[in-house]
Amino acid sequence: MGHVFMDAYLLWLLVGSIACALVGGLGYRAWRRMQAKRRSERAAVEAAAWAEAQCRAAAKAARHRHRQELAAQEAVRAEASRLAQAEAARAEAADLADAEVARVQAARAAAEAAALEQAARLAAGEAARARVALAAAEDAARLEIERQATALAAAQSAATLVAKTPAQTLVMVADDSKIVRVKTGRLLALHQYRVTFATDGLDAVNQMRTSMPDVVITDVDMPGMDGFELTRHVRKNPLTAHIPVIMITAADDKHRLDADRAGVSVLLGKPYPEDELIAHIRRAMKQDELAAATTA
Repeated sequence: MGHVFMDAYLLWLLVGSIACALVGGLGYRAWRRMQAKRRSERAAVEAAAWAEAQCRAAAKAARHRHRQELAAQEAVRAEASRLAQAEAARAEAADLADAEVARVQAARAAAEAAALEQAARLAAGEAARARVALAAAEDAARLEIERQATALAAAQSAATLVAKTPAQTLVMVADDSKIVRVKTGRLLALHQYRVTFATDGLDAVNQMRTSMPDVVITDVDMPGMDGFELTRHVRKNPLTAHIPVIMITAADDKHRLDADRAGVSVLLGKPYPEDELIAHIRRAMKQDELAAATTA
């Protein structure tokens, strides 16, 4: 009985040992698998970490290379900009030099042109003065010829002048002053002369086309046509060259030479004696000779 119990105990002990061995073996294998799994997981984590580190290192290296490339490009751009600025500065300096040369040449050309223009002006001035002098000499000669011709025509006309009585004599008074015209007209009418009036020299010339006076009494300063122009017009016309012209002026000495050149017959200063004016008219119209012949 005891032996059977012992055998059963040993049997169960053996079974228990085998079971424990099996359980231990299975646990060990499970532990080994777990360890292997852990090692595998750790290796995977480490590999992932290493790969991530490698990626980070590669990214960092790429960023570094990119920064280097950017720095190189920036350096290239800076060098290109420097070269461009240097070229622009050189071109600007060349342009400035060319502009300075052009300015100097333009200034030299302007100076030469100014010198030529000055010389031309001087030559033109000399020529103009020569022409003026020649024209003045020609005018003086022409005026002298006209004066001599006028004097000759007046002398010839005076020699053939027919004596007229005061009632037959028409006297033209050319003066821009109405007071002078009225005063002179009253004096002439008082001595039986017929009188016509003109406000200036141009008015007198226009009236002579339709009514020829025997004597002209004129002022010097008048608008439109003054007394000198009127006298020259009278002397140039063969139909009126014989008419005596009596000029009345406040400055007879100043105007005497011009009056002689124009062909004025008598120059009276202001104020003039009225009997002297009448005497000149009577002498010009030979009225004293006519009166003496009538009396005889």
